[in-house]
Amino acid sequence: MAKKRSQKKSPKNKRHPNHLRIIGGNWRSRKLSFIDAPGLRPTPDRIRETLFNWLQAQVHGSRCLDLFAGSGALGLEALSRGASEVLFVEKNRAVAIQLEANLKKLESDANVIQQDAISFLQNETSAFDIIFLDPPYRQNLLKQSLDLIQQQKLLHNDSFIYLEHEAEGHFDWEEQGFEVFRNARSGQVNGLLLRPL
Repeated sequence: MAKKRSQKKSPKNKRHPNHLRIIGGNWRSRKLSFIDAPGLRPTPDRIRETLFNWLQAQVHGSRCLDLFAGSGALGLEALSRGASEVLFVEKNRAVAIQLEANLKKLESDANVIQQDAISFLQNETSAFDIIFLDPPYRQNLLKQSLDLIQQQKLLHNDSFIYLEHEAEGHFDWEEQGFEVFRNARSGQVNGLLLRPL
């Protein structure tokens, strides 16, 4: 009687690499790894493609901020499409290290700041053309972030913020000082492109 092969189970805390694909620009079709970490959910390909169609006239030469960067999918896409600068802010050390490794692989000198996004916003004073904002859900981080972006004057009149939030979330964007320029929905995620009023 043949012996059954013992199947080794991976430890529950082991972080498995996942992959994302850059959709357009100089790095089109490049595949990059990112680690499995709590709350890390790269923006789906379809939403990213829609977003960068919206932003196609604004991305080239822009200065961008990728807050709660995670895999860096949005900031990497912006760099691929000609953004002059993307600053990535990511609190999780292992995720930030992986993002730095991916930037090195792409021969980019973009900066990754390993810091809590709220702390970063409290001390930042220079404006950005585009801010990508995709905080962990249900932690009130979206409103805090938008309040600080306004308080610290991190936008100019022609700036855009792209944000994602859970489908059940309800926000008064006008009260926050923004108008909705474009919006899209994918499953349980709402994606919106905002402009300052």
